[in-house]
Amino acid sequence: MFWRLLKLILILPGTVLVIVPAAILFACRHPHFAHEPADAGHLFFWLGLTAAGLGLPLAAWTVRLFIQYGHGTPAPWDPPQKLVVRGPYRYMRNPMITAVLLMLAAEAMLFKSWPILFWLLCFFLLNNIYFPLFEERSLEKRFGANYLEYKKHVPRWIPRLSPWEPPGK
Repeated sequence: MFWRLLKLILILPGTVLVIVPAAILFACRHPHFAHEPADAGHLFFWLGLTAAGLGLPLAAWTVRLFIQYGHGTPAPWDPPQKLVVRGPYRYMRNPMITAVLLMLAAEAMLFKSWPILFWLLCFFLLNNIYFPLFEERSLEKRFGANYLEYKKHVPRWIPRLSPWEPPGK
């Protein structure tokens, strides 16, 4: 299980949250895009810490739910075998991507980096294309009517105000 998770962390969030932002910071050393870490007296520092403080535990929680109840991982090569409708998945269909977006927002604020904010917007746009065209179709095939019912009641990105209860619970 350890290697399964390590591979997942290094490839997926590792690329989106570490490799791409590091490459952006390295490439954008021009004074016009100058970045410097926000200091504790700056609002961006506290907003960045708040975003990270929300995103990191949310990411860990969603991965744990996939492993514990879905019997898989968030990785496309090792997907959950059961539909997970627990915790944050009762409020929105993609809390894992929301967690990544929060962590990217944290990086953009903590480094005061417009280019990382642009990467966040690109990442969101790519997911807005990928999810309806590929991910959701795959889930419909894998989980059938259960996923269609879930999809009908739980929004993709904007959380519901109250948790959704699957029929028969």
